[in-house]
Amino acid sequence: RSSDLCRACSLDMPLLIDGRRVDLSSSVLELRDSHPCLLETARALTSKPAEIVEPKGLLYVQQREFAVTTPSDRSVSVLGSEDATTCHLLVVRHTGSGAVCLAHCDGSDTEDEVSMIMSCMNSFSNKLDGGRLELHLVGGFSDDRHLSQALTKQLVKLNDKVENSIHFPIIYGIAVNVQTAEIYNATFQEKGPEEDLRSARILTGG
Repeated sequence: RSSDLCRACSLDMPLLIDGRRVDLSSSVLELRDSHPCLLETARALTSKPAEIVEPKGLLYVQQREFAVTTPSDRSVSVLGSEDATTCHLLVVRHTGSGAVCLAHCDGSDTEDEVSMIMSCMNSFSNKLDGGRLELHLVGGFSDDRHLSQALTKQLVKLNDKVENSIHFPIIYGIAVNVQTAEIYNATFQEKGPEEDLRSARILTGG
């Protein structure tokens, strides 16, 4: 959940938006109203059609998984994930080393997941590199069961569309270019390796 994410991150570092420190006791609606750049960025991302990502150079991240790599990786040039409805896709990037993480979060053990993400990011980022961590959160919509709202409350409306009186997310998946740090709306032809085996872990509650 977004509240778990903020609480876990706040143990080690402040959260800044446009250089201004964020009061973590603020509601998501208050954050949205205080920082128009969040609306602008969300609208820019949701206005673009999904790009088809080819398998070459792709590392696909399934639900309850995350992956971390750097621009020096010769095998992986794109991190991607899809099928996020009430789930959220989290991107963390270190501006010094260029290390980037993509996580597909569903609200299970969020604090432990964030802790592991930060540990991996630190191991990929030399303190001598300087820089800061950038955080991007994509996903959720105004679903009837209000599962998304429990994660991001009012912000989910930015990724929401209505067809025949039924709510759907605009963006189901994203990709991150490891070299350029570009984040874009994406869909995937392949979701491997070992897609069935990795999916089985979720079905068994792992």
